[in-house]
Amino acid sequence: MSNIKSLGDITGRTQQKKYKTLDPIKTFPEEVNNIIDVVAENRNTIVFLCSEGKLYQSMPGKFHEKLQAIENLPPMKSIASGYFHFLALSNEEKPRVYGWGDNVNKQIGFVSNNDRVQKPTLIESLKEKNIDQISCIGYCSFFLNKTTNILFGCGDTHNVMLGKPENTEGNYAKIQKLLENVANVFSGHSGHTLIIKTDGKLYGFGKNLEGELGLGHKKSVSKPTQIKLEFPVEDISKIRFVSQFTSILTNDGKLYVTGLNTITGFGSDLTEFKQYPQFKNNNTIIKDIDCGYYLFAILTQDNEIWVQGNFGGINYKDNSLVIRKIQTGNNLTNELSTYNQIKCCDQNLIFFLKSNSYLSQDLEKLLKNGYFSDCNIQDIPVHKILIETRIGKSFDLIKKYLESNCKLNEIQDLLKWIYCDQMINLKRTNEILNHFGIQNAQKTKLLKNDLKQLLFDEQTSDFKLVVKNEEEEDDEEEELYIHKFILAARSGLFLNMFQNLEENLQKVKDYSRKSLETIELLISFLYTDELPITADTDQEFIKEEFEDIVEYYQLNPTIPMMDIFEKCSKL
Repeated sequence: MSNIKSLGDITGRTQQKKYKTLDPIKTFPEEVNNIIDVVAENRNTIVFLCSEGKLYQSMPGKFHEKLQAIENLPPMKSIASGYFHFLALSNEEKPRVYGWGDNVNKQIGFVSNNDRVQKPTLIESLKEKNIDQISCIGYCSFFLNKTTNILFGCGDTHNVMLGKPENTEGNYAKIQKLLENVANVFSGHSGHTLIIKTDGKLYGFGKNLEGELGLGHKKSVSKPTQIKLEFPVEDISKIRFVSQFTSILTNDGKLYVTGLNTITGFGSDLTEFKQYPQFKNNNTIIKDIDCGYYLFAILTQDNEIWVQGNFGGINYKDNSLVIRKIQTGNNLTNELSTYNQIKCCDQNLIFFLKSNSYLSQDLEKLLKNGYFSDCNIQDIPVHKILIETRIGKSFDLIKKYLESNCKLNEIQDLLKWIYCDQMINLKRTNEILNHFGIQNAQKTKLLKNDLKQLLFDEQTSDFKLVVKNEEEEDDEEEELYIHKFILAARSGLFLNMFQNLEENLQKVKDYSRKSLETIELLISFLYTDELPITADTDQEFIKEEFEDIVEYYQLNPTIPMMDIFEKCSKL
């Protein structure tokens, strides 16, 4: 089953009764189990990107009975949409940019007279520019090279939207260099853009008719102008746009807004970024935000859905400027606890995504089954070295504090973060982590980075895996220091092996007949979901060995091992 569900009407016609159910999207082929992004243009044509890099596209306002992948494309790593056009960036050693949709304003970068490009087409003029990031606003497109920090663009003749004065000479139907020293670019369903420059500051340019740039006035600006914020730029988690309205979500779950959207009537009437008044005084933690063309939606840490704009058939001239909570019932609220990303498409459809990590998926088994646990917290079987590595304190200190100061459900929520990188209760879990000196855990304490500290660590390991190094003339055997609970969680072969060993046995031999290098790469992957492939690695040989490694070691069958290998070999 795919990791994406929808709330609302997938045909674009309002059906109020559907808002109380969270419906799975059943139009994907069975093998599609991880959608990682969704974008839509103004007519509700929707493009989905799956973890394998394939693109799936719906018809305007509705889905096909069974969506088919767009053919003849390399794997993609990111997608973007303007008013009526799409961009996609390939997941290759030298990424390539593809564009399709309306090209009336040359927003795709094709200078031909073709006003519409029917299918994803390579943008030849970007082939040598090594683009790392794509973005769209309205009838414009942006392309960023993060190595040189040069921002390219093309599209609408209103040059102010491209960061150029209205009377600037030059044909922006062709993709041209716009700005230097750009580290990140943010744009959306609007006529304005925000960028973070290499000096670490936030700047904005483009249309500013209602204060949507947060500059303290309502005058459009043709060159990047610094934006003053109440919080550090590094605390920005996400920026989203609707016409003349801008929203910023911070890492600690606070929401800041500026502008006044005249289409959906958001009604903030601000010219500077201020914390959203609805959630300012009640300590609500925001989990995610997104914007459609006529809709702004919020997913809170308490799994409530708040919307502003045209959703549910409410006319924007009447009630849409009032933010309102969607009444979904307890069953939907409980189900939403497993979803951490919200995506909007036009006015009648919201998607919810789970950010799947194969590492956290597998380690969740340890919480449920307690494989090879060596201690307890409140009678919950846990693994001492994992707790200590994630928290950075001694286990006895952690256990004493939790059992003295935390309710059982709070401990369970903390363990969910420790084992799965998931925060069910963002506010309380962060309070506990702050007690142990961990700030901004979602950004600074990734599970795979912490487990990387344990990789082949003799001091903390509880087992040895003996590998015969067949590359050596004397067939020398090497001992790899491992942790049984990690390998058992990630490999059915190791789980069966360890469960049937004598309790006092401290090492076992690997009989796969794979090379030492392959086994080391496998163990590295089991700890981190990454393959540390270097230029010195015999990649063709390793690739051949990895072709049957998923089956032999009984790894999670949904892991696209070969795709991961291809990605890591090009880093």
